[in-house]
Amino acid sequence: MREPIFVINAGSSSIKFAVYATGEGRVVEAVFEGEISSIGHLPQLKVRSAIGETLAKRSATVADHDRAVAEIFDWIAGHLGSEMTFDGVGHRVVHGGERYSSPVLIDDEVLERLGELIPLAPLHQPHNVAAIQAVRTTAPRLRQVACFDTAFHQSQPAIARALALPPEFAAKGLRRYGFHGLSYEYVASKLWQKGEAEGKTVIAHLGNGASLCAIEDGSSVATTMGFSTLDGLIMGTRPGTLDPGVILYLLQHEGMTAEEIATLLYKRSGLLGVSGISSDMRTLLESDAPAARQAIDLFIYRIGREIGSLAAALGGLDRIVFTGGIGENAPEIRKRVSLMAAWLGVDLDEEANLRGDARISTAESATSLWIVPTDENLMIAQHTRRALDGSS
Repeated sequence: MREPIFVINAGSSSIKFAVYATGEGRVVEAVFEGEISSIGHLPQLKVRSAIGETLAKRSATVADHDRAVAEIFDWIAGHLGSEMTFDGVGHRVVHGGERYSSPVLIDDEVLERLGELIPLAPLHQPHNVAAIQAVRTTAPRLRQVACFDTAFHQSQPAIARALALPPEFAAKGLRRYGFHGLSYEYVASKLWQKGEAEGKTVIAHLGNGASLCAIEDGSSVATTMGFSTLDGLIMGTRPGTLDPGVILYLLQHEGMTAEEIATLLYKRSGLLGVSGISSDMRTLLESDAPAARQAIDLFIYRIGREIGSLAAALGGLDRIVFTGGIGENAPEIRKRVSLMAAWLGVDLDEEANLRGDARISTAESATSLWIVPTDENLMIAQHTRRALDGSS
């Protein structure tokens, strides 16, 4: 066995992490995973073993990402022994811009370029960069690898990535990028293993962040997220596709500032905004409130419309795959999406859907339906292993 891979997925107020044991040239298994949540405000450290056993659940005295990363390293040293070392660290980085189409070893130049992409992903990229810098502070000799959520979509044709703006804006990086790429790449790899990757597929990554991706023979063709993570489907707190005229109206007639609009679009809209109750689909499904039903109806409606759009981009459809927290765990949502896609020859096996089987369509269904749990951390660990081996 080789030294393990450490995976970090940093958000604005949390750092999720996992440790993977590795063999020669491949990731073998997860050792444990955890997170520090609520950084700067009553932070908590939680760690679970690969079989779900609680290894740690306590308060953490951290005020920023630097201290959070140091706290994680301290816990690992205490749990596994101070002699524990890692072969490298893999980071989920939301935006790779046009330059990065595959994972890359991080050096000073790469770190600088990642910082330059912050305006393209202002709510995600700064925290990804902060986590990289924090590891440099805590373990300066440890090699680090950036794995990009945008990279999987670089295979899309130019027409699918273009915005209808004057060319000087495209020169500044304004185009459709697509996100959730690490999740899509992982699910596509599992479809290959099942012998279900050839042909035309729509993967529905449904969670607090939600999007769809059209994939042909394993490669991304189109996706619902575009220039930013605001685009496409309704999400937990984001509205999805929105007429740009709404933004102009808010600026010109409501007197809202850009910062206030950003807060509205990223934190106060979507399922939470429509329902006024919660951004959590589980809570909404349990509620009898009309506003909760309206939020769910809008969520389903947008998914149904976008599946039609992506089927058109593919020129047909062979299968729909559900993944993400909602996609994997909400049979009612899967059922309603399937009903909206009936015109594509979808025939849901309701008992298989309730059980959460891998295949949830009948044998007669012209378009098959699948559930494939995603694992972004494992995808990052595998990319990191290969990037480190390629640099040796």
